[in-house]
Amino acid sequence: MQPTQRRLLFIGIVALGLAWTLFSADKKGNSTAGLIPAPQAGFLAPDFTLETLEGESITLSDLRGKAVLLNFWATWCPPCRAEMPAFQQAYADYADQDFVIVAVNAIQQDNLAAINEFQAEFGLSFPIVLDNDANVSRAYQVRSLPTSFFIDKKGVISEVVIGGPIAEALIRSRIEELIK
Repeated sequence: MQPTQRRLLFIGIVALGLAWTLFSADKKGNSTAGLIPAPQAGFLAPDFTLETLEGESITLSDLRGKAVLLNFWATWCPPCRAEMPAFQQAYADYADQDFVIVAVNAIQQDNLAAINEFQAEFGLSFPIVLDNDANVSRAYQVRSLPTSFFIDKKGVISEVVIGGPIAEALIRSRIEELIK
């Protein structure tokens, strides 16, 4: 094959690839529209149903229409302990503005007595749910505690914060963005 023929073949292949890309592209920019569940910003938060300490069920998708702070924690985790007073204060200040905190306890690494004591010590009034089999922790790919997910009113994750403690100012600014 001559060099000129190779160039023309190459240009033809590139042109076909470009045409295919343009033809098959999502022109509206909403191919997933955040509707594919994934534990990262811009994606729908994976749904789950877990029981609270009181035995009530909480399903994440039932909270649509509210801004949600989903926090994975344990009683033995020092940063978790440090951020709980700020979470409780934020919950008290914003609960009447369609905001809720759901604290997911990694119960397989904790025990019920310690959780009840922790709740009483910090005066926590937001729901604490128990991830008995760690399925929710796996679905959210939680690798370290604490890990927090800020979820908008449509159920889409807006931010993931791994580690802590999260500063109260950051918590408040993220909540205010979500409840707009």
